[in-house]
Amino acid sequence: MTKSFEEFEVYQKGIHLAKLIFKLLENKSFEREFSFKEQIKRAVISITNNIAEGSEYNNNKQLIRYLKISKGSCAEVRSMLVLAKELELLTSLEIEKSYNLSIEISQNLSNFIKYLTTKI
Repeated sequence: MTKSFEEFEVYQKGIHLAKLIFKLLENKSFEREFSFKEQIKRAVISITNNIAEGSEYNNNKQLIRYLKISKGSCAEVRSMLVLAKELELLTSLEIEKSYNLSIEISQNLSNFIKYLTTKI
């Protein structure tokens, strides 16, 4: 039986990253940065949503396509974390955990894509 997307470790890490990001955004420095806040939320949500959507096709080529989109969203989150630090919306210490987890998720997605590529 095929695993459901909820069982994928990379999906679970994506949920954890979303929780971390949403917690960071409770910071008062984001009150006037509504569009920034909404964009990083959309990007972090896109990571897990694309894993979920791609898995429902029951087709490795489609799943790979969506995992690549998820990987792009992960890079977007990481870029926005760097920008938040540079704009002094967040400190290096505040972004460290989320930033490192985004790198880990990106690596996991790459490994998942490589694995699935051998199964096509």
